[in-house]
Amino acid sequence: MPQAIQQANLSAVRLIVSDLDGTLTASDRLSAALIEAFEQLAAAEIRVLISTGRSVGWGMALAQYLPVAGVMTENGGAICWPEQAPIILSPIAAIADHRQQLQQCFQQIQQHWPQLQAAADNAFRQTDWAFDVTGLTEADLTQIAAIAMGQGLDFVYSAVQCHLLPRGQSKGRSLWQVCQSTFPALQPEQIVTVGDSPNDASLFAEFPLSVGVANLVPYLHRLPQPPRYLCQQPEVAGFLELVEVLLRDRA
Repeated sequence: MPQAIQQANLSAVRLIVSDLDGTLTASDRLSAALIEAFEQLAAAEIRVLISTGRSVGWGMALAQYLPVAGVMTENGGAICWPEQAPIILSPIAAIADHRQQLQQCFQQIQQHWPQLQAAADNAFRQTDWAFDVTGLTEADLTQIAAIAMGQGLDFVYSAVQCHLLPRGQSKGRSLWQVCQSTFPALQPEQIVTVGDSPNDASLFAEFPLSVGVANLVPYLHRLPQPPRYLCQQPEVAGFLELVEVLLRDRA
């Protein structure tokens, strides 16, 4: 089981990589307390990189307006830096053909679950296809994953939505790629990852300093590897616990 976040020694950390929905939000909203925490981290020379399942379109706006280093979107599909065009991280030969494959797979899934609706922001996505998660059981999710794999795709889900994506694309794998290209001096023990859902599993598995906020608890049994640490509070209150520990260890 994960240890309490208060037991962590995070004095070496220079980069936080955090999920967005359910981790940085409270009731689907960003708060003034979060922005203040970002500013405190910047003053302590700790950068923040958001890693989300939201679209490239969302990522461009978030990277521009929030005091963060950048935003990795579509579960590792692309990276958005302030004042720059998005960079696709997955090796997709033809985006249009790939998106057609994603849509066709979703249409096959709809034959079994006709109530499922595509996400409104699919028009702003490049590498993945998002749709409803509400009402799906664990058995449903397992069956959907099998359909995706049969079409040569991967499948992940969060508390917000489901995603079809290229085989091998993940938050963790793409984070390594971003670190090698943009933060080459950072060592694994200088990076802390934080999330709340199964689509954050690769962040927990591939980085030694990983943290879950309290609303991750219902999903722990579904994770190949749990995070090393767990916050007492859910959503952004849990993230603020992590920030408190980070700033404590830098004092």
